[in-house]
Formats: sequence, C-alpha cells, structure tokens
Amino acid sequence: MFFRLILTKAELLALTPKDFDFENNVLKITKSYKKVKGKDIVTDPKTPKSIRDIVIPEFLAEEIKEYLASIYGIKENDRIFQNSKSYFRHEMIRGSKAAGVKRIRIHDLRHSHVSYLINKGYTALAIADRLGHEAVDITYKYAHLFPTVQTDMAKTMDAEREALLDECEE
Repeated sequence: MFFRLILTKAELLALTPKDFDFENNVLKITKSYKKVKGKDIVTDPKTPKSIRDIVIPEFLAEEIKEYLASIYGIKENDRIFQNSKSYFRHEMIRGSKAAGVKRIRIHDLRHSHVSYLINKGYTALAIADRLGHEAVDITYKYAHLFPTVQTDMAKTMDAEREALLDECEE
C-alpha cells in the first residue's frame, strides 16, 4: 500500500474505512497519526496540501475491500492499522533479511514510486499533487488539471498488474 499510494506512515496509520470511496476508487487523505506521551493522536495533516484525494487502481481497491472485510467488528471511524510506526520499520528489516536484499526505509518506498511515475511519463506537477507536497507556484495554477491524470495513473497500474498476472498464468 505504501508503494502504490505514496502515503507517509502517519497518513497510513490514520486511515479509516470511511476514507475510502470504493464507488469512485478514491482515497481521501484528511488526517495524520502520531503518538504523544504514549497516546494515539489523530490530527490534521502536516500541510494543507497534504489533504488530497488519491485515485487508486481497481486491483488495489479490491485488495483493500478484502482487507477491511477481514477485520472483525471494524467501524467506519476505526483506524484500520493499529500498528505503531516502529512495527513497519521492524517488518521492513525482517522482510529484507528474508529476501536477502538491502534494507530500505519505509519512506524510500515513496521515493521509488515517484521514480516509477516519472518513468511512466507523468509530470512533476501531477506527481506532487498525488504526494500531497507543497510545491512551486505553478503547481497551484494547474492543480485543477490533476484529477484526470490521477485516474490515468491508476489505470496504468491496473493494466500493468493485469499483464503480469496474465504472464504468470501462461
């Protein structure tokens, strides 16, 4: 989910079922998670630009629906990931050891996804919009154009995944 959605750990840990619009395959990022003096706190995101809608690929929407259905008794406003930030770090270390690859930070997945989108030909402005970054003035002037580009991003990811699945079945 980190790689496909380019979320920060704080954004991921704040997600609730209510944040997903499965009719339109949109994830609404409106909050951030942090732990203060041992207590879970959900706050506004870091910057106003961090509040955004992310169009998600169909396959990921289906996986998220299945995941949500597997969580017993979850309510619309419950956090879907009850883990701590350190849990993700631990899992990255464990996973990289098991795979025999160099360990990377969770945040490096965001950088990898940006590289992926640049390689696919998406503009820096469209990518900044998907990331929720504050950016140069031109980003604000053309922000209204980005939603259709995000839909194209999600469709590209769907098509690539389908092609990979087709290759695996052969």
